[in-house]
Amino acid sequence: MSIAERLTDTLYGVGWSTVKKLPEPAAVRLGRSIADLAWKRRGKGVLRLESNYARVVPDASPERLAELSRAGMRSYLRYWMESFRLPAWSAERVRNGFDPKDVHHLTDGLASDRGVILALPHLANWDLAGAWVTTKLETPFTTVAERLKPETLYDRFVAYREGLGMEVLPHSGGSAFGTLARRLRDGGLVCLVADRDLSSSGVEVKFFGEAARMPAGPALLAQQTGALLLPVTLWYDDSPVMQGRVHPPIEVPETGTRAEKTSVMTQALADAYATGIADHPEDWHMLQRLWLADLDPAQGPAKGST
Repeated sequence: MSIAERLTDTLYGVGWSTVKKLPEPAAVRLGRSIADLAWKRRGKGVLRLESNYARVVPDASPERLAELSRAGMRSYLRYWMESFRLPAWSAERVRNGFDPKDVHHLTDGLASDRGVILALPHLANWDLAGAWVTTKLETPFTTVAERLKPETLYDRFVAYREGLGMEVLPHSGGSAFGTLARRLRDGGLVCLVADRDLSSSGVEVKFFGEAARMPAGPALLAQQTGALLLPVTLWYDDSPVMQGRVHPPIEVPETGTRAEKTSVMTQALADAYATGIADHPEDWHMLQRLWLADLDPAQGPAKGST
C-alpha cells in the first residue's frame, strides 16, 4: 500500500469513527467549512463541477456558475457528513430523514414479485435513500460498488453499506450481473447508481443536448429478468429531510434488437435524470468528466464512483 493510499484509508477511517460522534449541528458546520475551503481553492474537482453545471444551466453567468459550484460543494459535503453519521442514526431518524414522492411505483412493483431495479444518478445522498428502503420499507436490496484502492478502503465501504442492510457486490470480476439477475428473478430489489459509464460497454445517450455514456446494466437486467425499471431522483431542500421522487417505470420496447431496446431504455433513464438534475443542479455531485467531448482519449476510460 502506498503512502497516499494509506493516508486516504486513514482519513476515511477517521471520518467514520469521529464525525459520527459529533452533535449534528457541529457536523453540519464542519461539512460546510470544508466545502467552502475546497471551493475557494478552485481545485480540479470544483472546476469540473462548474464545467458540468455549465451544460445543465447553459444560460448561467460566470457568477451564477460560481454560486452553483459553491452550493454543489456544500451539498457534496452534506452527503459525506450524513454518510459518516448514518451508522449512528436511530431507525426513527432514518425513517424521518427521507420523504420520497410516488413510492407506490416501488411498493406496487415489490408486491408483484417481478423484481424491481431502482436506478439513480449521483444526486443528494443515495446511501440515505438506501437506508430508508431497508428501514422504512423493511426491504433488503443488492447493489454494486467499484473496487477501490487500497483494498482496505473498499472493505470499509462494503462494511458500511452492509451495516445499513445492503448486499454489496464488487463491480469487477464478472459475476455481479448474474447475481443481480438471480435476485431480481426471486422478486428482489436491486439499486444501482447509473449516470456515468466511460467504459466501452457504456450506452451513448443525449444528455442535456450532448453525447455521454451511461451503463447498460439497468436496461439489460430489466430485459433479461422482466423486472420493473424505475428511475429515482433525489434532492435537498432547506430542511434536514432529503426529498426524492420515484419516477414511472421504463418499459421494455416491444420491438427491436436487444441493443436497440437497451439504447431506448437507457435514453429514457437519462431523460428522467435530466429532469431531476435540472431542477436541483447543486445536488448533482459530478466532480468528474461525463460528456464525451470532455474526455481525453489518451487517458482511456475513467473510473466511476462508489
